[in-house]
Amino acid sequence: MTGPGTAPAGIPPARVVPRASAAPVLRRVVVYGILFVLVLLTAGGLADLLGRLFDVVTGTAVVGGDTAGLAVSLSFTLVGGPLAALLGWFAWRRLADPSERDSVAWALYVVGVCTVALIVASTALFSAVSAVVRGDDATAEAATGVVWAGVWAGHRFVLRRSTRRPTRLPGTAAVLGGVVGLLLGAGGAVSALTVLFDTALAGATDAPIGVPWWWAALQSLVWAAGGGLVWWWHWDRDSGRAVRTGLAAVALVGVGILGGCLLTLAGAGTTLFVLLRLAVDRSDPLRVLLDPLGAAVAAALVGGLIWGYHRAVAARRSAGVSGAGVLVTSGVSLVAAASGIGVIVNALLATLTTPLAASDPRTLLLAGISSLVVGGPLWWFTWRPTTAVLPERRRSTGRSAYLVVVFGVSAVVALVALLVIGFRLFDSLLSGEAGLLDRLRASLGLLLATGLVAGYHFSVWRGDRAAIAASVPAPVPDAPRGPATGIGELVLIMGPGAEPVLRHLRQLTGATVSWWQRAGGSTALPDPAEVASALEGVRGERVVLVVGADGELSVIPLVAPQPPGL
Repeated sequence: MTGPGTAPAGIPPARVVPRASAAPVLRRVVVYGILFVLVLLTAGGLADLLGRLFDVVTGTAVVGGDTAGLAVSLSFTLVGGPLAALLGWFAWRRLADPSERDSVAWALYVVGVCTVALIVASTALFSAVSAVVRGDDATAEAATGVVWAGVWAGHRFVLRRSTRRPTRLPGTAAVLGGVVGLLLGAGGAVSALTVLFDTALAGATDAPIGVPWWWAALQSLVWAAGGGLVWWWHWDRDSGRAVRTGLAAVALVGVGILGGCLLTLAGAGTTLFVLLRLAVDRSDPLRVLLDPLGAAVAAALVGGLIWGYHRAVAARRSAGVSGAGVLVTSGVSLVAAASGIGVIVNALLATLTTPLAASDPRTLLLAGISSLVVGGPLWWFTWRPTTAVLPERRRSTGRSAYLVVVFGVSAVVALVALLVIGFRLFDSLLSGEAGLLDRLRASLGLLLATGLVAGYHFSVWRGDRAAIAASVPAPVPDAPRGPATGIGELVLIMGPGAEPVLRHLRQLTGATVSWWQRAGGSTALPDPAEVASALEGVRGERVVLVVGADGELSVIPLVAPQPPGL
């Protein structure tokens, strides 16, 4: 007889698997969250105290009337500093355990402090150098830059050189640092070129008296050179270009391609608008007409450089990344072209009415033409509407998402414009006010442009669905079942954090996948498209997939050992 909870004779009892405790995860989140706050407070207090020390050297009073500020800085430094050191020592001891180094909280802490310290140190040091060029006091900025640069250097040592560096989020700090440097450098370069072009357009006689024009250019050049140095350090020295994570792809496409394309189109469109006004519309003084030209040319040059470089980098990446870059460029140019169409319709309708406000429809028409001329050809060259679409391109998730998003946004905007038109129409009829067409022309232009965009992309989406459905072969009955790729067993050799790759390989091949962890540090996660491409056409009973430290893939098919003498 067996009682409740007992196994029958001869059958071993079921093994009870203990549940993973959430306590270690919560402890790490709390510890590293508090440590993050303490490090930031301590660095802020120490920077203020160091700035006051510099004031002593220069002869400025330490306290003055700011006793409360001094008290806050002392408390942050003398209370927060020892607490941060104690908590950091406690966390550092536990990092001898590999599971601690493999935690996401530890990686987020190091990456977060490195990024924040880099932003604060860079902006403070660049501001200090700019102030020195201007001849102003820069003690506070210099103190802040020195302290935060020390925080960044210390945490970068932990991230890059220490044996207790995190194994998660590989390359994230390098990617974020490169984005910070790119934004700072681009802003400084645009400002410097704007000063040069404005000075050349205005002439030496219009320069401010007593203020050399090159002061502002030199200050902006400091930001451009400093930002470029930060970008180069993270992109080249810290191997940010070799990172193949999802964040790296987002930064490449979202910042390099999207940001550069927006800057280029905005600058080129404004430049063309100014030139058209100089040719056919002299309603404003010459100085007013030329006022936006310097900034527009500078934005077009800097944006074109950033856009072209990152577009070339994306072309050497996976098909998903390069395709995303093309779709982003197509979307930006489409917005510019559609906006130009709407503005042109608005301006043409304005010529048929007496505007309620004093405005020249000719200026509005030139603005629409400029936007259409800049965005239209780029969209045509990027999207290639008359070129046959490859089957793999039709099946790509990015293209489908792009079509749905463009259609959905355009339809929503068109619906809003239609509601505005209805409101204006009924309001004019009920109130008896004149000038109905003048009140409707902006909404009519927007409705026409967004309606065209929505209708075209909806038809393209339907065509893609129909082509995909027609290309799917009929199912073959009694087809042999087995691994999709003809691989019996797959051995993955990779560093820590290989769980996502294991899941992807099992779904991709249908084979038995095992993982052998390689010695050494962390390994960059490979791109799923690159993994599928590497295993395409590979067959064998056992295949070895080696993922290098930088995400490089090596596929080694194995054969069964042969007996001696054969």
